[in-house]
Amino acid sequence: MQDHRSPAREFAAFPASGRPLRVVDHDGVVTVEAPGGEAVGFALSRDGGTLRPTSAPPADPAAFRDAMLAALEAVFAWSPERETVAVEAAGCEAGLDVLVASGVLARDDGRLLARADTLMQQPALWLARGDASPFPERFVLTGDRRHPLRRPKPAGVVYARHIPWLGETLTFRTATVEDDLDAFHRWMNDPRVAAFWSESGDLAHHRRYLEGLIADPHMVPMIGAFDGVPFAWFEIYWAKENRLGPFYDADDYDRGWHVAVGEASRRGGASIGAWLPSLVHFMLLDDPRTRRIVGEPAASHVQQIRNLERSGFARLKTFDFPHKRAALVSLSRERFFADRLWLPASSREAAAPAEAASPLPLAGAA
Repeated sequence: MQDHRSPAREFAAFPASGRPLRVVDHDGVVTVEAPGGEAVGFALSRDGGTLRPTSAPPADPAAFRDAMLAALEAVFAWSPERETVAVEAAGCEAGLDVLVASGVLARDDGRLLARADTLMQQPALWLARGDASPFPERFVLTGDRRHPLRRPKPAGVVYARHIPWLGETLTFRTATVEDDLDAFHRWMNDPRVAAFWSESGDLAHHRRYLEGLIADPHMVPMIGAFDGVPFAWFEIYWAKENRLGPFYDADDYDRGWHVAVGEASRRGGASIGAWLPSLVHFMLLDDPRTRRIVGEPAASHVQQIRNLERSGFARLKTFDFPHKRAALVSLSRERFFADRLWLPASSREAAAPAEAASPLPLAGAA
């Protein structure tokens, strides 16, 4: 007898609780499993539009919240074109109230609806520190720049996201001299990276560079990794006190970035479609007061700017740094979530092999 069942679909979620969750769908029977914990079951309608809890909620309300969030993230990832999913609340109304209060679910004509754009603004799903309150606002001076005092720098993994079209997990973690000097040294001496960064040099030079960034309160140096294998160097900065600040009307919480993709195998479109929107996603989640992400690529790098525009960035103007002529690019928080820019720029870009894709090796490079 022929088996007409669909292959199982799997997904991984990384809530702030620190316990990775495995989500499996067998023909509409969705199970969320935690290491050493009880599984939580759901039923997913055939069209993927309705999710219903089928098992008793765990005794720990936080565990049920994490399971529901993981299930919703998986459903939207499996059906990226879907904007809403209805949630049936029979028997677990109390457990869902907290999701209504946090904006994950909204009451609509007697139904509970989850929206993809509001789910993607829930830091507890991707940030290691979860949905901690924004850092209290107090203004300070750095030289002649008045800006909010910044949160102390994090340590370790700060963001994790499962990338379904790659079947891999992308993480960003803060860089350290002890763990990352050798990789940084190798990447900065790669001719393709050196052509944009102009930071080639010996190990002592790169040690000083890393130590300077780690000590700078407005910069967060990070390592990007797929399934734990490092591939890129990122520098996240607060624009107000950055060298970019005087060249435009910087908001107090604007964020910017530089990147060097050190591993050649990760310089193609399929990887870019994962790390670029995820990097923007991280910066927007890290502080809800961040309304805009900015960058300053070399004005002569036409392909780079074209790729940034395809990813949602707008080119605002061209200006002169002391060391280069640059283009100011910007992406608003509203557009990122309203236009679902956490997804790849195109299905072609998501599906194409890395070596065949249009290259964007150094998006946002210094």
